[in-house]
Amino acid sequence: MGARPAKHPRPGAPGRLRIIGGQWRSRRLPVPDGPGLRPTPDRVRETLFNWLQPMISGARCLDLFAGSGALGFEAASRGAATVVMVERDGRVAAHLKTQVTALGAAHVEILARDGLTYLATCDDGFDLVFLDPPYGKGLLSGCLVHLSRPGLLRPGARVYLEQALSEPAPELPTGWTVVKETQAGEVLGRLVAT
Repeated sequence: MGARPAKHPRPGAPGRLRIIGGQWRSRRLPVPDGPGLRPTPDRVRETLFNWLQPMISGARCLDLFAGSGALGFEAASRGAATVVMVERDGRVAAHLKTQVTALGAAHVEILARDGLTYLATCDDGFDLVFLDPPYGKGLLSGCLVHLSRPGLLRPGARVYLEQALSEPAPELPTGWTVVKETQAGEVLGRLVAT
């Protein structure tokens, strides 16, 4: 999950985020005090995971800009077989590893790497990808180019895109389509079928 400067910090950042459903339901995890760290709002996460309910169990998931870990831990709590969280800030990645240990989440892997670099070299197949990069940096377009490479997404995969409402939506690869959309405050979330 990306970082952006905020005039008014969102509730829970820094502080705690709440896992909404699954085996760790209502568990509160600390959020490190990092510049602009912004967990995906509870309402957006609840809507997103309601959409994903039919396909989350046993899925292989990628949380590319992990930040607080809100999306990755929610997926792991709800039955994802594997969750790979990629976070370039080493201090934040170390914090996420601490949370993995505290939860006993052996199916969650934390990688301290740059998201775009990871995608450029990755050859794993994912069922679900969560993209919530830092706002205003145009990172979604580059991610979509990498994700459209053969083999990176499994058949029927879904990609979640989160961005500031004020930002232009990135162009989707040919054949991809937005199947669901939600908004909370200045946050726009879209679920894309590949």
